[in-house]
Amino acid sequence: MCDLGYKETRGTCKAVKIPANAYATDASFQRGWECSRGYRETKGNCIIIKPQANGYLNASGDRWECNRGFREIKETCVKIKVPAHGFLSDFSGGNGWSCKHGYRATEDKCAAIKVPTNGYLADISSGAGWACNRGYRATRTTCEAVNVPENGYFQDTSYGSGWKCHRGYLAVDRKCVAVKIPANAYFTEESYGTSWKCDRGYIADKQTCRAVKMPSNAHLDYSGNNWECNQPYRKRNDTCELP
Repeated sequence: MCDLGYKETRGTCKAVKIPANAYATDASFQRGWECSRGYRETKGNCIIIKPQANGYLNASGDRWECNRGFREIKETCVKIKVPAHGFLSDFSGGNGWSCKHGYRATEDKCAAIKVPTNGYLADISSGAGWACNRGYRATRTTCEAVNVPENGYFQDTSYGSGWKCHRGYLAVDRKCVAVKIPANAYFTEESYGTSWKCDRGYIADKQTCRAVKMPSNAHLDYSGNNWECNQPYRKRNDTCELP
């Protein structure tokens, strides 16, 4: 392995030609030299980096960057124009500034967010920038009162009706209708279908639960609402027969 400043060529170590304002490096995986801090490589030479007005040499020393409050445009540092109700920001999507709470960026300005009656400013300015008070739901530009039907309750959500029925009731045409549970059944939380399920050993038959009639050599299946044959019997119509 060759020393610093040398590079292996056909089994021998030859001295690396290091330009001015550079220093020797390991030549195993690179050219064998790097430019000193404040210089950059250009066509095999190390050219001095000259920060523009309102600029500075970056931490690695291989390029220049603009001071805070300025942005690079065509290799110059141009002052960032912060609009009224705005402030300099390092996380602003490229424009260099963000708007204060209650304002949102509109082109090159910070426009006040218009909060409708029964609404309030949201913690973030994305989206509408405002939310509705409890008991109201947002339309495009207003907060409308949520009309909760009897046996229902307000549900704070940005979609749906804004309300939900109490347990044991089902939403039908903006009303909460009591779920009719037949004998040998129990209520389920499902918002579709019958909202009830038959007890184990019973099977749904229209709006009732009838007992499961099992043939010989059969047992209730995993659901408990139907039957299947014992091994090695096989189902044939309504009986269990040996194959």
